[in-house]
Amino acid sequence: MSQLLCLVCKDEITVDQGVTTGEIVECSSCGQEHEVHAAANVITVELAPEIEETWGE
Repeated sequence: MSQLLCLVCKDEITVDQGVTTGEIVECSSCGQEHEVHAAANVITVELAPEIEETWGE
């Protein structure tokens, strides 16, 4: 498991080592979703993109 900091509230997010790139993890404190990015066995997160309405597309 890795301990990362939430990019919004700075609380710790626990991420399993088996997490994959593109997976969404949620901060248990503020609920912000983060998208997992991995490079050379180092796990990092960025804010997850907002889901937009497709309005019937």
